[in-house]
Amino acid sequence: MTADKEISNLMVAAYQYQKQGKLSLAIKSWNRLIEYESISNDLKANAYVNLGYLHKQQGSIDLAYENLSKSIGTNPNSSEAYYCLGYIEQEKGNFNEAIDLFKSALSFGKNDSGAYNNIANCYDILNKTKEAIDNYTRAIEIDEKYVAAYYNRGNCYSKIAEHDLALKDLTKAIELDKNFYQAHYNRGSLYKRIGNDKLAQKDFKKAERMANADLENKT
Repeated sequence: MTADKEISNLMVAAYQYQKQGKLSLAIKSWNRLIEYESISNDLKANAYVNLGYLHKQQGSIDLAYENLSKSIGTNPNSSEAYYCLGYIEQEKGNFNEAIDLFKSALSFGKNDSGAYNNIANCYDILNKTKEAIDNYTRAIEIDEKYVAAYYNRGNCYSKIAEHDLALKDLTKAIELDKNFYQAHYNRGSLYKRIGNDKLAQKDFKKAERMANADLENKT
């Protein structure tokens, strides 16, 4: 069997194992693939990204970080690796580092609504509300049905007392996801704040009913 055929078989096996949830076997296949000197840098970088994903799923954050860093070392244009590293930093609470990594991922020309939403989430936690709103807006420009971005931007507008804009965004989130009880609750809180108790109670009741139904489904 030629090296190219062996490489192809290992890739197929690795993706199949990942799909089946057999993470250790997938890791083994990707590691064997990397050992081939004849594989291209793009393929090797992709293998490191997949290893990063898999190790993260297993809870081995240091190994995930190591492999994602190797992906960037192999292919400096690996936007996916930057994105994954940004997500890890965000989970660790290193929000400024996460923002820089997400921005690096976007610098290669890929408009990723998720990356902009994550950047905005980091800015929001850092209490940089204007920057958060700007990035939620970029996410929505890319994906006009991005429910989380509308919801998050609505909460940011609420923080700075832009009540009309906040109501508009929270209402849009509800229109896109009829069962979004958190959006109903937050919109109810906003209605109560601006003195519309009737609409506030309507949203609170809907939120409670949906939350109870969701809990019943889970149990």
